[in-house]
Amino acid sequence: MQTLSVREMRNQLGKLDKLLAREQEIIITRHNTPLARILPIKGKKRRPDHKSLRDSLPYQDIASEILQRMDREER
Repeated sequence: MQTLSVREMRNQLGKLDKLLAREQEIIITRHNTPLARILPIKGKKRRPDHKSLRDSLPYQDIASEILQRMDREER
């Protein structure tokens, strides 16, 4: 993390991307009071496919048609 004043940030604006890649977080201050925090944008999450979603669900001991029948009979 690096702290820069507004004036220092303006002077290093052309190098801001390299500075952010190196430091991972930049705090901008005005009169030694934190004003803003700059963080790099993280990549988008990959959407899971149907197979991985099905595999992540717990295994059910009772088949769904039996559960539906039991639910209808209770009504």
